[in-house]
Amino acid sequence: MCAAKAIEHYSYDDYCLWEGKWELIAGAPMAITPSPVIKHQALAGNILFELKKSIGACERCLVLSEEDWKISNDTVLKPDVVLICDEPNDKYITKAPEIIVEIISQSTAKRDELFKYEIYEREKVPFYIIVYPDDCKAKLYKLENNKYSKQGDFSRETYSFEGTTCPAKINFDAVFRAFRR
Repeated sequence: MCAAKAIEHYSYDDYCLWEGKWELIAGAPMAITPSPVIKHQALAGNILFELKKSIGACERCLVLSEEDWKISNDTVLKPDVVLICDEPNDKYITKAPEIIVEIISQSTAKRDELFKYEIYEREKVPFYIIVYPDDCKAKLYKLENNKYSKQGDFSRETYSFEGTTCPAKINFDAVFRAFRR
């Protein structure tokens, strides 16, 4: 007789004990390995810089990279870059960021394009950007009527985010400039 193997369901408390970089989606652990390549990190830094520069001295908002967002007790994500405003907690993000940026790699593409897309839409993240490093392109989505609407593919344009707590924009030409061939 063959017994079915139970699948473990993990919580935030379990997540806090793990070494290395992880995400937790509906109780399932997802390793973030290996470390991002130089291009990934440079693009994240460029986007972070563009957002920080655009919000200026706004005291209500912060731009962060790879910070935990505890959505529920069994779902914790670590977006590449976020713009958060009026966050009451200093241990982790507790409410939907105003902007989330994920930079695609071969190992995370399905997670970023499908699972995280659905989670961010469900959690009402106003803007979701998926960056494709090899194409020097970003797909930008805006939440409209509780669904994401694609605003376009950006490579050399500047996008100004309407409706964010602090005025924000990203100059995609500056983000990708060093990586164009």
